Amino acid sequence: MKKSILTALMLVASLSIWAVLPEVTLRDINGHSINVADLEKTGKPVIISFFATWCKPCMRELKAVAELYPDWQEETGVQMYIVSVDQAQDSHKVKPLVEGNGWEYHALLDPNGNFKRAMNVQSIPHMFILNSKGEIVYNHVGYTEGDETAIRKYLK
Repeated sequence: MKKSILTALMLVASLSIWAVLPEVTLRDINGHSINVADLEKTGKPVIISFFATWCKPCMRELKAVAELYPDWQEETGVQMYIVSVDQAQDSHKVKPLVEGNGWEYHALLDPNGNFKRAMNVQSIPHMFILNSKGEIVYNHVGYTEGDETAIRKYLK
C-alpha cells in the first residue's frame, strides 16, 4: 500500500515538472477568468505575448502581427493571447486599446505580475510560442521589424 501511494505521488510530481505554463488565473478584458495552464492543452499552437500599453516596441509588434494573424489562424489554428503587464490603475486602458486597433487577440490582464514572474519575463515585449503539444518552441524578447517572419516559421 505504501509503495503504491509513493509511486502515485512520484507520478504526479513528475507530471508537474513537465508542465510548461504555471497554474495562474488571470482575467480577460471582459472580466472572465482563465487559467493559463489550460492554454497548453488546446492541441493547437498558442502565442503568448507580454506587453504594456505604454510600450512602443510592443505596439509595433502587435500591429505587425495583427496583419498576419488571420492567415496564421487559417493555416495553423493558432490562438494568440496578449498579456498586459500594466499596473492595476492602468489596466482600464487595455480594452480600449485592443478594441480600437481591432485586434482579434485574447487579451489578458496581469496587474500583479504573477504570470509574468512565473514565466521569468524580465522585459517586454516578450513572446512565447507553444506548439500543438504544448511545448515552448520560441521564446523571444524585444521586437525588430521582420520578427513576424520567424514567428510564422515556428507556427508550422
